[in-house]
Amino acid sequence: MTDRLGPGTDRPGTPDAAGASNRPTTQEDAPHPCDPVFQHGVVVGFDGSLSSERALAYAVGMARRSQCGLVIVHVANRLPATVWAGCEPPVFVDLPDHRTEVIGLELACADFLSGVPWILVERGGDICHEIEEVGREYAADAIVVGSTHGLLGKIFGSVSGRLARRANRPVIVIP
Repeated sequence: MTDRLGPGTDRPGTPDAAGASNRPTTQEDAPHPCDPVFQHGVVVGFDGSLSSERALAYAVGMARRSQCGLVIVHVANRLPATVWAGCEPPVFVDLPDHRTEVIGLELACADFLSGVPWILVERGGDICHEIEEVGREYAADAIVVGSTHGLLGKIFGSVSGRLARRANRPVIVIP
């Protein structure tokens, strides 16, 4: 799992209100699910698609109105190894997904995220399960996702539909 702090959060190593500098950022300083800024925040699934951009915009407004943190989740690609090896049982292989780094850089430069504390969480696996798991870890008040309009969504069921059926918290689907 990769967690990245957004520009709206207080960072270790930056001056506080009194002007004193905190210690430098380390792996232990990464925001933890118990961090009160992100506890009971808004979780949003984001992959850079148009529908996920709409979901992100809605989630930013929701977090701003609720004065809570925003947890942006990107689920990296995982494919069954049986596709290549032809063996049983299926084993999942993590593919390098540099899109998370690109997404993180784009989000860091986004003006509409200013004023909202946010974090980018990278996961690998089933999209529905991973978004719900992040929602559980952060005790999210809501999960926001974009709708799926493609052929694969019609055949296999959309991520938003599966998530809405299985989640233990409110799911808001943005068209």
